[in-house]
Amino acid sequence: MGFRDRREQRQEEREAFGRGGTARRFQMRQKMISIGDDYWIEDESGDRAFKVDGKALRLRQTFDLEDPHGTKLCRIQTRVLHIRDSMAIEDADGEKLALVHKALVSPLRDRWKVDIEHGDDWKVQGNIVDHEYEIEADGRKIAEVSKKWFRIRDTYGVEVAPGENTALVLAVTVAVDAMVHPEK
Repeated sequence: MGFRDRREQRQEEREAFGRGGTARRFQMRQKMISIGDDYWIEDESGDRAFKVDGKALRLRQTFDLEDPHGTKLCRIQTRVLHIRDSMAIEDADGEKLALVHKALVSPLRDRWKVDIEHGDDWKVQGNIVDHEYEIEADGRKIAEVSKKWFRIRDTYGVEVAPGENTALVLAVTVAVDAMVHPEK
């Protein structure tokens, strides 16, 4: 990638993720005390856009991502008997969409990998613990997760580039958060 290509890529990222950009913005606010880890994901206007329905009393950690009307969009579930922590994401019909797992070696910063079933794999890297990271596909940023705009504990923003699968990006964010913070 040459200097000109990199400059054009940064310009495209600013148009999508910069102030007044075209990225869709969501606010994820987890409840401190809730049965089954249920919480709402709100859009930038404060409307409830998605619900994360955590299933209580299960052997495996399980979440359903639903639309505001309660229709299940996908299921996020830990995989047992895997060497590394991993969570599978399936659509409403049980078809595998993606597998989220921690990278084997990540000496400088947290890195996760998302194996997409039908498409390019994604990379998740940055400061995962503090909710400051990016999701990339084929070298271009498709989402940014940041806590910098919020002072409330366990609240962070997710910006999704136009044309990307919003539900899948949010499901990956839920999976990474569940694996990094299993005590919640």
